[in-house]
Amino acid sequence: MRRLTITAIASGMLVAVPAQAIEPADYQGVAAALAQYKSAMEKRDLTGVEALFAPDGQIFESGGVEGNFAHYRDHHLGPELKEFKSFIFRNYKISVRSEGDVAIATETYSFSIVLGSGETIERDGVATSVLKRENGKWQIFNLHSSSRKPKVRPTGGA
Repeated sequence: MRRLTITAIASGMLVAVPAQAIEPADYQGVAAALAQYKSAMEKRDLTGVEALFAPDGQIFESGGVEGNFAHYRDHHLGPELKEFKSFIFRNYKISVRSEGDVAIATETYSFSIVLGSGETIERDGVATSVLKRENGKWQIFNLHSSSRKPKVRPTGGA
């Protein structure tokens, strides 16, 4: 019975709060925030990136809870980026939708990392980000990303 009540309440909330179409300026703001983050990673310089994240936001990566951005930067991403010679995104695509002051962005991409040793790592990745607009500014509230080795594609032949 309790599950039915919660489901009924949640369904009622969805009906009571109509989805708002995202305006072009809003889409651009969301895409710009995520592009700044992607650019900082490619530059391997996280200076100022913390402002793109809500202080109480959370990051999840490849099955792990990374905590807020400051923790992720200091204990995971920052040390990794220092070990890279380069980090390049390719085939980047983004899809954004919003519900008022909350936006959901889905990104697909490939990336290449060249380590200090010269070894190259190729991956295909996806990310889902939830952003919240406060004072006219979009901030990442939740980021979940994962990656895997690219699937081997058959080459031409017979």
